[in-house]
Amino acid sequence: MVSESANQGGDTHATAPDTAAIAIQQGYPAHWEADVVLRDGATAHLRPVTPDDQDALLEMFHGQSENTIYLRFFSHKTTLTKRELERYTTVDHKDRVAFVIMLGGSMIGIGRYDRTEKPRDAEVAFLISDAHQGRGIGSILLEHLSAAALENDIDHFSAEVLPENRAMLRVFVEAGYDVARHFDDGVVALEFSIDPTEKQRSVMMAREHRAEARSTARILTPGSIAVIGASADPTNGGHVVVRNIVDSGFTGALYGINPTPFEQEGMIHKASVEDIGQPVDLAVVAVPYDSVLDVVDQCGRAGAHAVVIVTGGWAEAGAEGARRQRHLVRLARGHGMRVVGPASLGVLNNAPDQRFNATVLPAPLLPGNMGLFTQSGALGTLQASAAVRHGLGISTFLSAGNRADVSGNDMMQFWEDDPATQVCGMTLQSFGNPRKYSRIARRLSRTKPVIVAKSEVTGLRLPPGHTGRTTEAPAGALDAMLQQAGVLQVATSDQLMDLAAVASAQPWPAGGRTGFVTNAMALGRLMEDTAAILGMEVTATADNLDTAGGGQRAVETVHTALTDLLERDDVDAVVVCLIPAPGVSEDEWATTVAQAGQAANKTVVLAMTGSTEVRAPSHVHRCQTSQGCQASPDAELSLPVFLAPSSAVEALHRVQDWVAWRDREDDAVTVPEDIDAEAAEELLAQWATEVPGESLLSLDVERTHQLLSTYGITVLPTVRFRDVQEGLEAAERLGYPVALKSTDRHLRHRLDLGGVRLQIDAPDQLREAISSMRRTLPMGSETLDLQAMAPTGQAVVVTATEDPLVGPVVSFGIAGDAVKLLDDRAHRVPPLTDQDIRDMVREPKASRKLFGYEGQPPVAVEALEDLMIRVALMKDRHPQIARLDLNPVLLSSEHLTVLSADVRLGDPGQRTDSARRAMRR
Repeated sequence: MVSESANQGGDTHATAPDTAAIAIQQGYPAHWEADVVLRDGATAHLRPVTPDDQDALLEMFHGQSENTIYLRFFSHKTTLTKRELERYTTVDHKDRVAFVIMLGGSMIGIGRYDRTEKPRDAEVAFLISDAHQGRGIGSILLEHLSAAALENDIDHFSAEVLPENRAMLRVFVEAGYDVARHFDDGVVALEFSIDPTEKQRSVMMAREHRAEARSTARILTPGSIAVIGASADPTNGGHVVVRNIVDSGFTGALYGINPTPFEQEGMIHKASVEDIGQPVDLAVVAVPYDSVLDVVDQCGRAGAHAVVIVTGGWAEAGAEGARRQRHLVRLARGHGMRVVGPASLGVLNNAPDQRFNATVLPAPLLPGNMGLFTQSGALGTLQASAAVRHGLGISTFLSAGNRADVSGNDMMQFWEDDPATQVCGMTLQSFGNPRKYSRIARRLSRTKPVIVAKSEVTGLRLPPGHTGRTTEAPAGALDAMLQQAGVLQVATSDQLMDLAAVASAQPWPAGGRTGFVTNAMALGRLMEDTAAILGMEVTATADNLDTAGGGQRAVETVHTALTDLLERDDVDAVVVCLIPAPGVSEDEWATTVAQAGQAANKTVVLAMTGSTEVRAPSHVHRCQTSQGCQASPDAELSLPVFLAPSSAVEALHRVQDWVAWRDREDDAVTVPEDIDAEAAEELLAQWATEVPGESLLSLDVERTHQLLSTYGITVLPTVRFRDVQEGLEAAERLGYPVALKSTDRHLRHRLDLGGVRLQIDAPDQLREAISSMRRTLPMGSETLDLQAMAPTGQAVVVTATEDPLVGPVVSFGIAGDAVKLLDDRAHRVPPLTDQDIRDMVREPKASRKLFGYEGQPPVAVEALEDLMIRVALMKDRHPQIARLDLNPVLLSSEHLTVLSADVRLGDPGQRTDSARRAMRR
């Protein structure tokens, strides 16, 4: 077979929309469908080919240049025969797979693989429309074909490319695969493994980042805006949006769309968006609910890049609204548009060269360096008003409303490259793709603090208007996922603004060494008490400063004391807490503190206690520098000012925590050499046919040990018996002393309930133990287990589960009822770094027992961490493992022994963040 060709590489981002509009033949793999973000930020739809695609394929073929046809077929062709059309569009989705990419009803690319005579090898080929080359389509198709091939037990691709087709050669090489090539009979033959490697994953994530950042940038940097539903009525939402855009000083073209003519300064009136005569970058839709779908279709036909839907009444109104919301997104993406909303408050950018305010907010947001993302309109209004009350300056604002398309993940991709954004604030009511969120947030948090306001029930239930999965993970798993990503979590809008005030108005602290300055000794003690509770390192305190006389002398006293502390090498940040002094205004206090901090280039935070003004718990104070300061006399200094000293100390501490996380972040992932993931996958594939539908398959002892051994996890041998004589013979083989256990999953770990008998040293003791256990235990004790005694030590529990929202979750805790009742466990979401594992083992409060406690020697923590690494890798790589319990794991000073393991298999489904990148459904 000859190789089809494309002349570019690509960037993707994909999701699977509704398939109702597609003719589905038997065996059609609907889960392969995906919406993809092209390299330029536009969207298209990828799906498996169907026989109904013959006309579209022929139309695309006839639109190609002679050169493209030659590169594809190695010869010149004027058309495709009926037989060729049937071959290219009829596949079995296993040995022959083909994907098409559709845009506005037209095919713009097709790629396929055909399995060769080698069972795990396939030949791959592409044809990309000339009109759409350079948009990353070749790489998109290659990525999705690779994912489908791996699903069908194919792990190797080959292709034939003409040597002059350098662009196609780059597609394969730049995908991150290790490509072998040789020249044969005028053709370059390529071969490469498609098993994901770290290099390939890195390339794929880089493409995803570039595409999604560019897609979001198209929304936030428009050169032209059309407001559909603009009106002369000041109570109308469209009128508010137009007024805000004009007032913000937007310098691009602004169109007000309404069939009824009206005039508005700074706006061009048009009866419909199609009358503009050229594509607009951003369309804001503020028309009645029943008209929205028609208007979005018009925007798509007119070539709009993105739509912001202000109108509400969608998924929040019930099942029919949710169906219409899905249709809305499909309609927009079919035209290559992104959707913000519906029920959005709008979007805003305060960058000087891109300034516009396309929102329905009643008050403008001050310009600044914090990006703000919100979901529902109500909470968006809450966060926006909080930013105004706290005096926080905003770089960009996006209200996702029902979050049907554009999400917080998209905003984080944009913020990572946005020089105007130094702090990222988010309000999250639900997660569309938490694993992806964690991955992006972790990368973003290395350069900018990410502050998230999240309630305790986020992820446990869906807010009105939001669609997606809810979590069944253990309590605290989502919080732990955010924590391991370096995210600063808060519960309220005010708390978010408290942290943002410190992070946005001051240089980030170089470390955690903190000094205190105050003119009241009692307040100094209060700050020190707060610091002790938080575990802060207080290295210097200047308290009881004499400012009673007030005036300039009081100001100079504070300035001198603060300057002295800031000059110390063992001070990274200072909290200043002041009570009023005669003749000194709050502005004077703030100015002298801000100037001292600016001169030292260190973090300073001010608490003004005793103020009688009604204001937010914290605010950013802006002051002009004086001639005596090192800064320019006209430069503006910003200072976070709090009402309560404890709040100031805590806010600083949280930012210092983020700096510590950033500085110690460890990306190293140890993969033990004795792991055989392929062997595990083969076993799981053999047993998959036994999984009972949506229920779980419990593996027996032999299969459990066989599966765990592929990851180097050894379970202490267990012999199950019914007859007493069988038990005696087993004990002889194992060697005394032995342990006798119930086979009941609830009793087999309970020494206190009689489910376990330890240290049985002789046959007579074993007979008596068997008889006693059968007398005292309830029904079901006919079958019992026997094990050799392990070295005594501390018992711990390691579990791993597959959650419908979060994906894999690994949990760790010390064994015992008290620990379980108090939920003293650590949770993490793989993939886990070595640092994640170290943190996890030390997180439970009871973990102190592992490191020497009340005279007991430390246990083999390194062996425990090694076990945790293996469990995390197994759970991350094999979603078929619905649940894995290692309980108990016994740790002595030198040994680790897994006494019991329980493995249950299920339908792996489709993870929310697999190797196949997906936009949220």
